[in-house]
Amino acid sequence: MDLTEAYRECERITWSQARNFAYGIRLLPPAKRRGLAAIYAFARRIDDIGDGTMPAEQKVADLGQARRAVLDLGAAGPPSAASTPSSASTPSAASTPSAASTLPASGPADPVLIALAAVQRDFPVPMEAFSELIDGCVADVRGTSYETFDDLLWYCRCVAGSIGRLSLGIFGTRPNARHAAELADSLGVALQITNILRDIREDYASGRVYLPAEDLAKFEVDPAALAAPDPSAMVGLARLIEFEAERARDWYATGLRLLPMLDRRSAACTGAMAGIYRRLLERIAAQPAAVLHGRMSLSGREKAMVAVKALAGRIP
Repeated sequence: MDLTEAYRECERITWSQARNFAYGIRLLPPAKRRGLAAIYAFARRIDDIGDGTMPAEQKVADLGQARRAVLDLGAAGPPSAASTPSSASTPSAASTPSAASTLPASGPADPVLIALAAVQRDFPVPMEAFSELIDGCVADVRGTSYETFDDLLWYCRCVAGSIGRLSLGIFGTRPNARHAAELADSLGVALQITNILRDIREDYASGRVYLPAEDLAKFEVDPAALAAPDPSAMVGLARLIEFEAERARDWYATGLRLLPMLDRRSAACTGAMAGIYRRLLERIAAQPAAVLHGRMSLSGREKAMVAVKALAGRIP
């Protein structure tokens, strides 16, 4: 399989599976769009292992294999100076699909790893961040629960902050890369809290409770009430959801400071993804009982409108 086909498969996975992120990724120029699609496709593979039906120990073993595969790519060394963030939007010939012959061997049947090898070569992507994502998925497999918000913060940074830091390798930042990574991490925390609130019911059905035990106790919410609508528990649950939503708003406010540090198209991509999730958060906060009746989401039209505003430089 050549690199063109590998990237095409990563984009197919992204467009079919990334219900929210795809609206932002499509706003990027071609080289960055392909690179971020490859990152999403491998992250999706990790999530699918964690959420699959295999026995827990098999999941942990498969996650370990994924970790080794991606860290082996990272061990190939940093990209050349020609593919630094400042030149990422106009990549050299080495970053185009025609360069498939220069790729390290990664298995002809694995298009995602083929594409990731090219991404690692052509962009300063911190491949070790995938290892943090895998740490979070292993915690899921083992049924880890969280006593305090600080405990949950570790998980959010693993599964969402890591994606933000990987994305920065594609976007490039100016002028302070370290501060940009901190802001990307904060934005990831905001998105993950939104995810947790949206998925309360289905996560409980899967044996997972992400809301901190101290918060459940504070609002007198029995975790069993997360399984199905219970009028007697709704007052406390509504207050709990609003409390967590306000916490997420603070993380969005911090994380969105990243946008001025990005080029226009990268800022639009990030703004679209964050804007979709932030609008979803406000819908959840306005209708907290609805999370116990099914997954809440925005319509495709609403998501497209958020993306258009982001492309125009307006934070939705």
